Amino acid sequence: MNLGKADLKLLDDYQRGFPLVPRPYLAIAEATGLGEAEVIAAYARLKEEGALSRIGAVVTPNAAGASTLAALAVPPERLAKVAAVVSAQPEVNHNYEREHAYNLWFVVTAADAGAVAEALRRIESLTGLAALDLPLVRSYHIDLGFPLA
Repeated sequence: MNLGKADLKLLDDYQRGFPLVPRPYLAIAEATGLGEAEVIAAYARLKEEGALSRIGAVVTPNAAGASTLAALAVPPERLAKVAAVVSAQPEVNHNYEREHAYNLWFVVTAADAGAVAEALRRIESLTGLAALDLPLVRSYHIDLGFPLA
């Protein structure tokens, strides 16, 4: 993916501090020198191209509802299909491959711990694989933003 300067600015500058105003895209447009429609179109394109998954609030883990980090040890030949099954679950907000015996990692969020457990049971049933459940014990630092440029 080849991102231009304007794309990088829209992604980099607004990972944190997204304007909490009635017209946030207008505020971004005014700050960047673009038009509001251009900003909206750029974010839509970045989402379509896969550079951006969503625009929304990041809530402190377990402050609203419950969550867990989970992993599956997936045979390599099944990885793409199992990843698709996991990604299709509404409680899963991201899912990625790692180089480890537990090679598919994902985060499950739901209204409460019981709903998280039910989502994990459903994933286990659909995949035939046992999930490693690693619930948050204590948060030391969480910041989902990182510099792109």
